Amino acid sequence: MAENTKALCVFDFDGTLVDSMSTFATIAATVIEEFYSISPQHGYELYLKTSGVPFFEQLEILFPGDFRNQEAAEKFEREKKKSYLDQPLCAGTEELLQELHKKGIKIAISSNNYQKLVAQFVEAKGLPCDFVLGYQPQFSKGKEHFEYLKKILSLNNQQILFVGDSLKDGEKAQGCSIDFVAKLGTFKEEDFDTHFPNTPVIDNLKELINIL
Repeated sequence: MAENTKALCVFDFDGTLVDSMSTFATIAATVIEEFYSISPQHGYELYLKTSGVPFFEQLEILFPGDFRNQEAAEKFEREKKKSYLDQPLCAGTEELLQELHKKGIKIAISSNNYQKLVAQFVEAKGLPCDFVLGYQPQFSKGKEHFEYLKKILSLNNQQILFVGDSLKDGEKAQGCSIDFVAKLGTFKEEDFDTHFPNTPVIDNLKELINIL
């Protein structure tokens, strides 16, 4: 990781700050079973394996060009909304964000979840965030979010740290030459070590304080 002082921490949301991935995977498994006749256990595994992009993109990865993908994605989003605001925060989330706020480090959320839903969750939990960026057409997690934040804050890549729980998150950071910290949970430490050697890995978000 570069030695430059970080001015901005960008966080993936689900699985990183919010302990929602198990719930999402269970919903996805039910939807995948209904539409594609795949066992719930296998559907659960497929969801986690391809996590890090919007569900409709996951379906295109798993079932390229399948006419059922749109309807399946819409059902997933409807079911997800029913209990989303009840999902708990990951351990250490509030403490970490408060500490970053005290240190004057800007905080941004970059999520594949839809903008309105992420904003509702952040407001309901009272999380201290400077920017809440969810998915919108032509404006998604990765380069588009990073470029927006760099421009509005006049930052360079070395001043930004991205924290996420998926291999896709690591790929997005790597592709934009931004330092990455992997949050365990959705993937194991050996998964990150294989794909991103020497990348810092944390289990509890409070550990990030020792890295900054």
